[in-house]
Amino acid sequence: DHDRNPLRAEVVGQAMIRAIEAVADQPDSRKVLATEIGRSLAHAMRQTYSDIVADLRHAGVRPVGMAVRSAPGRLHSTQGGLAQGDSRNAGLGDSQMGAHDPGHGGRPSMRHSGHSARSGFGASGRAGLGHGAGPGAGATMGRVDGEMMALIRRLAQGQGPSDMDESGWGQPQGGGGGQVANDRHRGWEPHAPDGHDEHAHAHAQDGSHWDAGAAGQPVATNLIHVHREALRQAATGALDHMLIDVVAGLFDQILSDAKVPPQMARQIARLQLPVLRAALGDNSFFSSRRHPVRRFVNRIASLGTAVDDFDGAQGRALLQQVATLVQEVVDGEFDQIGLYEQKLELLERFIAEQAQAEVRALGEADTVLARKEDQLRVRQRYAQDLGVALQGLPVPDYLRSFLADTWSQAIASMAAEDGADGERTQRVRDVGRALVMSVQPKGTSAERQQFLRQLPQLMKDLNAGLDRIGCADATRQAFFAQLLPAHAESLKGQSLSTLEHNLLARRVDGVLALPVPSAADLPALGPAGAPAVAALQAVAANAVFTAAEARAVGLVDETAVDWSRAVDIDLGAEPEITPADIEIAGLPTPEAVEPMRGQSLADHVQIGFGYEMQLQGEWEKVRLAHVSTGRSFFVFTHGAKQRETVSMTYRMLAKLCAAGRLRAMESAYLLERATARARRQLKEMTPPAVAAPAGPAEPASRRLLGGFFSRRN
Repeated sequence: DHDRNPLRAEVVGQAMIRAIEAVADQPDSRKVLATEIGRSLAHAMRQTYSDIVADLRHAGVRPVGMAVRSAPGRLHSTQGGLAQGDSRNAGLGDSQMGAHDPGHGGRPSMRHSGHSARSGFGASGRAGLGHGAGPGAGATMGRVDGEMMALIRRLAQGQGPSDMDESGWGQPQGGGGGQVANDRHRGWEPHAPDGHDEHAHAHAQDGSHWDAGAAGQPVATNLIHVHREALRQAATGALDHMLIDVVAGLFDQILSDAKVPPQMARQIARLQLPVLRAALGDNSFFSSRRHPVRRFVNRIASLGTAVDDFDGAQGRALLQQVATLVQEVVDGEFDQIGLYEQKLELLERFIAEQAQAEVRALGEADTVLARKEDQLRVRQRYAQDLGVALQGLPVPDYLRSFLADTWSQAIASMAAEDGADGERTQRVRDVGRALVMSVQPKGTSAERQQFLRQLPQLMKDLNAGLDRIGCADATRQAFFAQLLPAHAESLKGQSLSTLEHNLLARRVDGVLALPVPSAADLPALGPAGAPAVAALQAVAANAVFTAAEARAVGLVDETAVDWSRAVDIDLGAEPEITPADIEIAGLPTPEAVEPMRGQSLADHVQIGFGYEMQLQGEWEKVRLAHVSTGRSFFVFTHGAKQRETVSMTYRMLAKLCAAGRLRAMESAYLLERATARARRQLKEMTPPAVAAPAGPAEPASRRLLGGFFSRRN
C-alpha cells in the first residue's frame, strides 16, 4: 500500500528537510543546504533504490502493480515513450528538497544536475521488481537512462514504442491477433499451418519476405533500424545515437551472415535489443572478447555452424535449448551481466552432455581416454616422487634421470596391471636395483665374472620394460650409449666392501619400493596452460595404446599423415581479422581476436564447435566432442549418416593446426566478422576526401556510423 510504504521518496525528502531545519536557522542557509543536498543525493539515489529493490527481491517481496504518477501538465507521450518530465519512478529530486524550477512557474522541478528523477529505481530504469530474484540480480552492465531501458524492454518483448497501458507497459492487442502481431514485430512469421518450419520466412522491414536459405540475405527484421527514431529520441546524447547506429550496422551483417544457419540467426535476432542495452551501458562490450553478452551471441552462432542437420535429434535439441535460453534472456533482467553468465553456463553444460552422449554411443572413447590420462598422471606423479627419493643415492646423473623419468613408468605400468605387491611388479623393481649395482666398481675377478653372467638377462629385462612403455628409440639409444661405457669402467675400479655394497643395495631397494599413487590421490588439475597440464600433454604425446584401444577411440597416428603433402588453399576463405579490423574509434582498443588458424588454434578449440580436418587428402567437417580433463586427448566426430570418432593427442592436434590441416569453420567469431564487414562496407561507401560540389547531404546516420567505425589517424 502506497501510504504505508516507508521507502517512498517523499518520506526521505521530508526527513532531509527536517534535518536541514534542525541544523540551520537562517532561510538562506537552509536554501543553500537544500539545493546542495538535493544535487548530491540525486547522484546517489539511482544506485540506492537499485540496492533497495535488489534487497526486497532477495527477500521475496513482489510488487502489487505499477502506476504512472505525474505532476499536472508535465506528462506527455512521445514516440519513444514518456517524456523527461514523467515521474513514474520514485527518485529523489529537488522537488523533495524544496527547490523550485523558475522555468515552470514555481512548480517543483524533477531535474537536477542533468539527471532525471525518473531513474530512481536503478540503472535498468524499471519501476518494478520485474521477474523476481535469481540470476538477473547483481551488477548491471553500466548505466542506461530509465526511459531508454523501458523502451528497449518493450521492444524486446515485441511491443511497439506506443503500445503502453496506463502503467507504462505494453500489452498485446486483444483477441487472437495480438500474438501474431507481436511475432511479426519481432521479425518472423507465425506458425505455418501446413506443418513447415514456423520460421520459414522472415518478415522484412518493408513488409516483404526474404528466403531464409538465401545466402547474404537477412532472415529477420533489424528492429533497431525499424525503431531507430524512437530509440534516438529516448537517447540522452550523441554517443548513444552513434552506438544505436553501430549496433544496427552490426546486426545488418549478423542477420545476413552466410555462415550462420537461418535457424540460429533467427534466435540471435531476438537478442538485438539486449545487445543494444549492453552496448549502450558497457564500453567493454566492444573491446573484451570475454564479455558474457559477446560470448553468448558468438557461441550460439558457432554451435549452429557445427550442426549438419537441424532435422536430426541433436539439431532439434540444440535449437530448442537455444530458443529456451534466448527467451529467458528476453523475458529476464537482461541488463544484469549475471544473467548472461548463467545462460552461458547452462548452454555449455548442455553441449557437453550432448557431446558426451554422442561419444559414448560411438564406443565410449571418452572413458578409454580418461583411463589412459589417469594412468599417465599416476606415472607422472610417481616419476616426480621417485626423482626426489633418488637424489641422495651415489649414482651417475644420467642413471638417476633414467630411473626417475623412464623406468618409473615401467614400475607404475606393472603396478597398475599386477598390483603394487605383485610378482611382476617386484621383478621390475629388482631390475632397477640391478641396474644401479651394475655400474658400481668391481675389483675382484669373482665380481667381474658374476656381472658378466648377469648382464645378458639384465639387458633383456631392460629392453622388455622399455618396449612395454613404448620408449622412443632415441631415448633408448642415448641411455645405452652412456650405460655401456659405464659398465666397462666399473670393471677397472676398486670394489666396494661387503658392508658398503649391502648398505647401498638396501638403500636402493628402499627407494624403488616407493608406493605408486592411485588416481584418487592426485590433486585436481589447474587451468589449461598451467605447468602441470603442459607436462601432462608432453607425456601423453608418447602414450602407448593397445590395438583394441586405438580402434575404440579412432586414434590417429602421426605416421599415418603425409606431412610432406602440400595443403590446398581455400580460395573462398575470408581474410584473417586483426584487432585493427574491429577497432571502433572512441571506444577502448579491442583485445586480440582468438585464432582460427595456425598452431595456436590448438589451445582454443571448444567442445561443440565445427572444424575442417584433412587426414587422407580429403577435407572433412568434424565436431569437437570431448576434451580430456588435462587437455591431453581430443575426440572429434564426423560423418553425415555413419558417425565415427577421430581421437588424437595434444601434440598431434598442434601439428595438424600448425600444418594447416585443421582449421575452424569460421574465419572469426560472429561479432568480430560482423564488425570487420561493416567497416569494410563503410570504407567502400565512403567517398575520397576531396572537395565535392554542393549536392544532397549524406544521411546523418551514415555520417555517424562511418565516423564511428573509421580508424583514428
